[in-house]
Amino acid sequence: MSHAKTDVPPSRLDGFFDLTGRGTTVARELRGGVTTFFAMAYIVLLNPIILGGAKDVTGASLSISQLTTMTALSAAIATTIMGLVGNTPLAVAAGLGINAVVAFQAAPVMTWPQAMGLVVLEGVVIVLLAVSGVRERIMNAIPLALKHAIAVGIGCFIALVGLIDAGFVTSSAQSPPLSLGTGGHLRTWPAVVFAFSLVLMIVLYVRRVPGAILFGIIAATVLAVVIQDNASIPKGGWGIVTPDVPDKLFAAPDFGLFGEVDLFGGFGRAGVITALVVLFTLVLSGFFDAMGTILGISDEAGLVNERGEVPRLGRVLTVDGISASLGGVTSSSANTVFVESAAGVGEGARTGLANLATGALFALTLFLTPLAAVVPAQAAAPALVVVGALMMTQVAKLDWSDLGIAIPAFLTIIFMPFTFSITIGIGMGVVSYAVIQAARGQWRAVSIWLWPVVVLFLVFFAIEPIESWLGVK
Repeated sequence: MSHAKTDVPPSRLDGFFDLTGRGTTVARELRGGVTTFFAMAYIVLLNPIILGGAKDVTGASLSISQLTTMTALSAAIATTIMGLVGNTPLAVAAGLGINAVVAFQAAPVMTWPQAMGLVVLEGVVIVLLAVSGVRERIMNAIPLALKHAIAVGIGCFIALVGLIDAGFVTSSAQSPPLSLGTGGHLRTWPAVVFAFSLVLMIVLYVRRVPGAILFGIIAATVLAVVIQDNASIPKGGWGIVTPDVPDKLFAAPDFGLFGEVDLFGGFGRAGVITALVVLFTLVLSGFFDAMGTILGISDEAGLVNERGEVPRLGRVLTVDGISASLGGVTSSSANTVFVESAAGVGEGARTGLANLATGALFALTLFLTPLAAVVPAQAAAPALVVVGALMMTQVAKLDWSDLGIAIPAFLTIIFMPFTFSITIGIGMGVVSYAVIQAARGQWRAVSIWLWPVVVLFLVFFAIEPIESWLGVK
């Protein structure tokens, strides 16, 4: 029986986002969008800590307040575009792990504008890969086990970054090279704040409290402010940020870093090979992380069809690439799809309408930048340890009984934190995998698309003698 005359026509909002078709409502979408924001809002505090704690080749640092503005602005724009174009509840912001590549791999060998230029180029490459169909070949070229190992290695790396930034682990020229706190002991109030923040985040996270990481950062910051007001903390005891109460809570956004980009200068400053390897690392991290997150969350939201296809996947991947470039333009590092979007999906988000709510809240934080100047590393850095633990879970996907996989995976994982270099970890894994397969006489097991990557890494490892031999250094 037809109901054409009695059915209420869908609203424009419903028609645009297909709310009815996906079995959701405006209220559920808005609730999901707000939940996603609180689950990932920590990035507005954490990203400036990571980027602001690094120096470029000239010794320059980026402003914490400007980074906070740019991180929020970039997330607001990228998340909104993803909602409107991709119509998926996938929020976008500066990616953890990717920002570590920018801070600790790119910046030490080039200026900040040049490093952000590589981020822009990364986004361009990802867009080209998304629209050309080459992505399938590249994905097949990197063994799945190494993809898992790269995620695990980056998890170890960012956890170490968090421990060192907070002073919970310190380095020494003497033996041992790393130790707990000061001289192997925890003797300071900042160490107490770090421990409190880490334990609270873990407890809230395992109890599945939405916004667990953000709430942990906020609670630890309050504790740090109280300690700073009542204890005698030596100057510089907190590191870059001292938790003093700001004179005001609201301030006009500082857009000073917007457009500070040098697209190709990094190739001249760091050398073509080094810049290409850093660019390759950025593309590898951003592209594959996004693919896994998109597939996983889309499946959880019930958006994957019986053939395993995600609706509008081409649009989603293209927006992801554009968002990465936007991160370079704003000097906030490459944006990518956030796995915390799953929190909003759990609250019922099924369409891009949820992203409009998330993006609006990120836009609101543009006026709250003075609060970011209160958050010490000891309050925010534990998030790196928690996220590192979550990334470590992928180690279970590795087949440790096959040495042809186990050894390259192991080298990938350990060389990232041990050399403080994500690039070196990936290079050791790729090269060792190719060497082992060749030694087994299984040349064809290595994709033809992987051999140029192997050659690139070999040149990278031998760049010093090669430059000397060519007389360019």
